Amino acid sequence: MEVGNWQLAMRILVVEDDKKIASFIVNGLKQSGYAVDAAGDGEEGLTLAQTVAYDAAVVDVMLPKLDGLRLVQQLRAGGGRAPVLILSAKASVDDRVRGLQAGGDDYLTKPFAFSELLARIQALIRRSTQAAEPTRLAVGDLTLDLITREVRRGGEGIEVQPREFALLEYLMRHANRPVTKTMILEHIFDYSFDPQTNVVDVLVHRLRSKVDKDKAMIHTIRGVGYVLRPA
Repeated sequence: MEVGNWQLAMRILVVEDDKKIASFIVNGLKQSGYAVDAAGDGEEGLTLAQTVAYDAAVVDVMLPKLDGLRLVQQLRAGGGRAPVLILSAKASVDDRVRGLQAGGDDYLTKPFAFSELLARIQALIRRSTQAAEPTRLAVGDLTLDLITREVRRGGEGIEVQPREFALLEYLMRHANRPVTKTMILEHIFDYSFDPQTNVVDVLVHRLRSKVDKDKAMIHTIRGVGYVLRPA
């Protein structure tokens, strides 16, 4: 399973005040196919965590304005369930215990290899979604295999690019429910909604030309966005 292919719809929050470390993590996650938001202090990180549906968060302990452990505690107190990987320069058992007791799901000490951080994030996401995570999606005669990345309609294989796959997965997970351009941008791309951009329209057009040539499944809802329905 190639990381850069199947995780394009995943969104990660990184809360780290050290700009060099933050850049190292953010760039690595982006290159691995994730959409990433970054915050430089605890208050900004908490605000983002409470307003955006993240698949996971990486939170440093020593943060200005609001330290990482208090951030996680407040997030959990408010019902936030996204798995959290805590970063810290402190490696003692007591420090790790405090991090986990605060609501963290894993604890990684600095310095660290990016490959280990990535593997831990992947494990946290798998663990948090395992109970309800399907390996195959189906809407009408359209099927998508999350492991082999095979897309078929009417039994016929269809070749799609990574972004097209991510969009199709997102639409299929929300079948029969309208999704807005903003929602697509937030989950597929790495920037906030710009009303002037047509990147979503272009991507939808490309996907339609491959999986919905008869225009029977992907419907445009004027002024809202798109909806995928069985043909």
